[in-house]
Amino acid sequence: MSWIDERPRAAFAAFAALHVVVWTALPSVLFFNLPLDLIEARTYGPEWQLGHDKLPPLPWWLAEIAYRLVGADFAFYLLSQLVVLASFALVWATALRIVGAAGALASVLIIDGLHYFNFTAPKFNHDVLQLPFWALAGWSFHAAIRRGRLRDWAWLGLALGLALWAKYFVVVLALPLAAFVLIDRQARRALRTGGPYVAIAVAVGVALPHLAWLIAQNFAPLAYAEARAAAGGALDHLTRPLLFVGGQILWLLPALLIALPLVRPRAGRMADPPDAVDRRIVALLAFGPAVLLIAAALLTGRRLIAMWGYPLWLFLGLWLVVAARPLIDRTRLQRVAATWGVVTALYGLAFIAHYGVLPYVDHRYRTSVFPGDRLAAEIAERFRAATGEPLRYVVADMWLGGNIHHYAPGQPRTLIDGRPARAPWIDLADLRAHGAAVVWTGEERASLPPQYAAIAAGAEVQPPFDLPMRFGNGRVPVGWAILRPAPRW
Repeated sequence: MSWIDERPRAAFAAFAALHVVVWTALPSVLFFNLPLDLIEARTYGPEWQLGHDKLPPLPWWLAEIAYRLVGADFAFYLLSQLVVLASFALVWATALRIVGAAGALASVLIIDGLHYFNFTAPKFNHDVLQLPFWALAGWSFHAAIRRGRLRDWAWLGLALGLALWAKYFVVVLALPLAAFVLIDRQARRALRTGGPYVAIAVAVGVALPHLAWLIAQNFAPLAYAEARAAAGGALDHLTRPLLFVGGQILWLLPALLIALPLVRPRAGRMADPPDAVDRRIVALLAFGPAVLLIAAALLTGRRLIAMWGYPLWLFLGLWLVVAARPLIDRTRLQRVAATWGVVTALYGLAFIAHYGVLPYVDHRYRTSVFPGDRLAAEIAERFRAATGEPLRYVVADMWLGGNIHHYAPGQPRTLIDGRPARAPWIDLADLRAHGAAVVWTGEERASLPPQYAAIAAGAEVQPPFDLPMRFGNGRVPVGWAILRPAPRW
C-alpha cells in the first residue's frame, strides 16, 4: 500500500500497460477482417474532409494517420487502447487530487469494469475518441472551479472544442457544466472572472472550421443523428428511457462488483474526505450528462442508443470512492484489484469465445469472419483482366467498397451507395475516364441494382461468384459489373 502512495504513477502505469497489451493483442489475433467502424474509417479517412454526411471527421483522420504510420491492422486496435488509456490517465489525475493515490487507482479499476473500455473498445470509432476529451473536460472543470486559473478554463475550452470534432454528443456534457456554473453558489463566482469566457472563446475557436463547414452544409450530418434517434409514440416517452437505463445498469454491474470492497466489509472512513464542493463537482461529472440525456428522452420520446453510454460513466468510479469515503488500506485495495482481475479475465475469455470459438459453432454472421481480402483480390484481378487497367474506383455500399479499398492494391476509392452526395470528393469525370467496378451482394445478381443504374449507366454485368466466409460461416454471393474506362480526349 505504501508504495502506491509513494509511487502513484508507477501503480497506474502497471495497470495501464496490462490493459493496453491485453486489449491490443486480443483483437489483433482474433479479428481476421476489420470491423465495420474501421472499414468506414478507411473509406472516409483518406479524403481529409472538414466534415462528412454522418459524423465529424477527427476519428477517421486519426485512424488514417495510424495506418499510414504502421501499415498494419493492429495499429487501429493500439490506437483505440491509447485513447482509452489517455482517458483513464485524466480520470486518475482528477481523482488523485481529490481522494489520493489509492482512491485514484480504485476509481480507474472500477470503470474498467465497463465493456465500453475493453470488450467493445477495439472497434475504434467516434464513441471511443470522445472519451479523452470528456475526461479532459472533467479534469479541467474541477481545476477551474477549485483554483480559478485561466489556463484551466482554457483547457476546458480545448476539451469541448475537440470533443465536437469527435462527436456532436458533446452537447450532453457542455450543458450540465454550464448549468452548474450558473446554479452552484461556489461555481457562480467564476462568472465575475474571465475564465468561463476564455473557455467559450477557445472552444469556439477550436471548433470553428468544422462549425463553418456545418453551416455551409446546412447542418446535413444532423439528419443522420435525427434518423437514429427519431421520436416515437406516447408510450416511447417512458419505455425508451427505461430500456436505456436498464441496459446501462446491466453493463455497470461488473464495475459495481469491483467497487464492492469499498463498502464490504465495513471499515474506517477517510481521514481527510473531500469537501462539499468536490462532492458536488464529482456528482455532476458522474451523473449530469446521463440525467440530461434521460430527461430529454422522457420529454421527447426519442430513441436512446445503448452505445451512447460510452462517456457517461467515466467519473462513476471516483464518485463511488467519494460517496463511500472508505479508508482504503492495503487489504481493501487488494480486494478491489483482485475483483478487477477476475472481471478482466472474464471479459477476455468472453472475447476469445465470441470471436475465436463461436464462429466455428454457431456460424452466425460476424464482420470478423468476412472475406474482405479475398473479395478485394477477386474484384481487382478480374477488373484488370477485363480492362487491362488497375482498379481505381468502386461503386458499392460502405461495407463492400471499404473492404475493397482497404485490402486491394492501390486502395481504390468508393462512390458510396452510388450517390455523389455521399462522396463529393470523387471527380465523376475521372471515374468515367478510369472506369469502375460496381459491386453488390445478394441472390439477384443478373442485373444492375436499381440504385446504381443512373450513376453506372452502361455498366456490363459480369458472371457472379461466391466467396466462402471464414470457418464455414456461409458464403458471400457477389454480383458485380464493369463500368469500362472512357478516356477523355
